[in-house]
Amino acid sequence: MADASVVLISIAPGQPGDGKPAEAVDVATAVAGKGLEGDRYFGHDHDSQVTLIEAEAIDAMANDAGLELAYGEARRNIVTRGVALNDLLGKEFTVGGVRMRGARLSEPCQHLASLTDQKVVKGLVHKGGLKAQILTDGEIRIGDSVQI
Repeated sequence: MADASVVLISIAPGQPGDGKPAEAVDVATAVAGKGLEGDRYFGHDHDSQVTLIEAEAIDAMANDAGLELAYGEARRNIVTRGVALNDLLGKEFTVGGVRMRGARLSEPCQHLASLTDQKVVKGLVHKGGLKAQILTDGEIRIGDSVQI
């Protein structure tokens, strides 16, 4: 996993479920137990504070399901390349200098389908990413490595 890295960071302002588009940023501030500053889920009391998805899963969906989705349209905070995120379920890992723990899989939902295309549900089933707990404060930047 030496080449695993962050290729996109997205922060979605507003409130959960309001459908506001995510904004790509070069750096995000992670706060342990709270999330990414400025994100719609920051400070909400649940078992995960950040969502990750593999660029490879989005690319495969374009080839397999004929649905091209910009990485930011997947509505996940961090897009990675070179790491099998499902394998990080229940494990600790770092993104840049921020320690995280894989909490649960992030399956595609009807809300995502309503904002994009119904094909996204089938195209990303079991490949929709990972919801993770943030264990330490820090910054995450484009190009940061992802390590177990």
